[in-house]
Amino acid sequence: MATAAMLIGACSPKEAAEENKSWSVDRFADIEVLRYEVPCFEQLSLQQKSLVYYLTEAAQWGRDILWDQNCKYNLGIRFICEQVYLNYNGDKEDAQWKAFEQYMKQIWFANGIHHHYSNAKFIPGFTQEWLEGQIEQLDSETQAGIAIVLFGNKDIDKAIFDPDFMNIKVNQADGVDLIATSACNFYEGLTQNEVEAYYNKLKDPKDPHPVMFGLNSKLVKEDGKIVEKVWKEGGMYGEYIQKITENLEKAMQYAENDQQRLVIEKLIAYYRSGDLKDFDDYSIEWVKDLNSKVDFINGYIESYNDPLGMRGSWEAMVNFKDSANTARTEVISDNAQWFEDHSPVDPRFRKPVVKGVTAKVITAAILAGDSYPATPIGINLPNSNWIRAEHGSKSVSIDNITAAYDAAAAGNGFAEEFMWSQEEIERVKKFGHYTDNVHTDLHECLGHASGQLLPGVDPDAMKSYGSTLEEARADIFALYYMADPKLVELGVMPDAEAYKAAYYQQMMNGLMTQLMRILPGDNIEEAHMRNRALIAYWTLERAAKDAAADGTEPALCFANREGKTFVKINDYAKLREYFAELLGELQRIKSEGDYEAGRALVETYAVKVNPELHNEVLARYAKLDIAPYKGFVNPRYELVQTEEGTITDVKIVYGSESYVEQMLRYGREYSFK
Repeated sequence: MATAAMLIGACSPKEAAEENKSWSVDRFADIEVLRYEVPCFEQLSLQQKSLVYYLTEAAQWGRDILWDQNCKYNLGIRFICEQVYLNYNGDKEDAQWKAFEQYMKQIWFANGIHHHYSNAKFIPGFTQEWLEGQIEQLDSETQAGIAIVLFGNKDIDKAIFDPDFMNIKVNQADGVDLIATSACNFYEGLTQNEVEAYYNKLKDPKDPHPVMFGLNSKLVKEDGKIVEKVWKEGGMYGEYIQKITENLEKAMQYAENDQQRLVIEKLIAYYRSGDLKDFDDYSIEWVKDLNSKVDFINGYIESYNDPLGMRGSWEAMVNFKDSANTARTEVISDNAQWFEDHSPVDPRFRKPVVKGVTAKVITAAILAGDSYPATPIGINLPNSNWIRAEHGSKSVSIDNITAAYDAAAAGNGFAEEFMWSQEEIERVKKFGHYTDNVHTDLHECLGHASGQLLPGVDPDAMKSYGSTLEEARADIFALYYMADPKLVELGVMPDAEAYKAAYYQQMMNGLMTQLMRILPGDNIEEAHMRNRALIAYWTLERAAKDAAADGTEPALCFANREGKTFVKINDYAKLREYFAELLGELQRIKSEGDYEAGRALVETYAVKVNPELHNEVLARYAKLDIAPYKGFVNPRYELVQTEEGTITDVKIVYGSESYVEQMLRYGREYSFK
């Protein structure tokens, strides 16, 4: 049985007590850029290090794919801005330059001209005349390159300067054409109704093994006909994909075992064919690879950047297993059937047999694509419902990333400003980091893997609300079970009261503190933020109704002290009962494909913002001077070779380049633009 004492690895990242400045690399706008460490890399074998090296090279070559997916003007804008940035010889104290420098850093971080979280377009603080003046000062060769870019992107000036042109990357507003009003580059010349009708004709509700239609293509209308431009070798993004496959082939030479070699072979075959059945074959073999220490994701994965939730953004991560800390996740995954059997949902919606749920704690070696610079702290894949049901899934928690976040946040004053009492502060200090990790484990390993669709239900039935509802379902599953005595019995939770730290942090974030990430007057747009708001505000309303009926104090409420608003939890046990009720409804909605009920939940609880509370949160955050968003620079990996080209070592280098230097290098080394 795992215990809390078992969960400390011999190569754990530096403790959070280390000073913030050692982790911070850059700070601008609402962003702080951090570094992360890769503990135990030196302990890998030469074969494993070589495998990591070539997998990281494969990961880096997908960067421009994501940029282009996010908006068709992104690569052109980046090229123009980088040329101005590299060749500027003027006054670097000038307000126009400073505004341009911030814009450059923002679009680098967001992989395009839209904010990575809010989806809103950046509005530059410099003028169009200033930018055009800087371009005029460039040498003739560079100007010729820019002229080519401008010729192919006639509205590029509007994309930068017009606040109403392509103003949101992913529109999730109710009652509008989501395709026509989203700037993401997944569709062209089509309406939402046309896209949905096109795929409805392709889907067979009786197919037990449906592919994820649209995952790896752009859908366009050409000469009145709908055409899919598949992202593959020889197709759209072909030159980048060829670089990816070249490095995957090199990595395959250093595979740890036959199964891992087969996984890489299947991925290469998929990149070359573009056939989604090949992607399913790859995913099945990837789930089976449980013995390799080194692992990776590489491809079109999550569909959050598609307003219809179909097309996958390019993403990559290379990692290796943190054996010591994996004890916690293995206990959870080993008991997956117990959690499924005791889930407070209609038995019709439970999986009778949970297959292949595996979980581990990993150390990220490289972040890329949609996982860079901002990155998730947990992953559960594959996303195909039928593969999950028949073959299982793999879930990971990324320990060195959460360690870096915690180290950078040490002593920033957040807890003292926003938590109701010293009791909550002390509980979170004692258990917060640990319960955050357990929440991620449960969310990724069990939450996403739980439940089943009823026969004939379309996996895409929730349409634009699918991502929010799925994240809410996984989150509420995790919250419900965090308070279960079973976790203490299994040794996963160190204390029967520890779950309260997670409950308080989750409710405070969903009700209040995540509002610091939203501009005044805006709605909540991002799926994970909507998920947290949905859970918190649904629970708040439910608690208020019970309190009004019973004449008792609500289990969850807002409280005021000295003119400040706080979240107050009066009954943690009652809160868990509400979570059980909401979990049951979220699972019913997914299992039955009840679009209208799902839409109503999201629109009622997850979109609108109380402007007074919002302004208060922003003002209190401003005094703390905390960056709302954080991301990372990657370390560098360097091959050590003999004159004959034999690899003798792979070295990891920290701190060799700044945020700006890394972004400029990636643009030079991993781009054809």
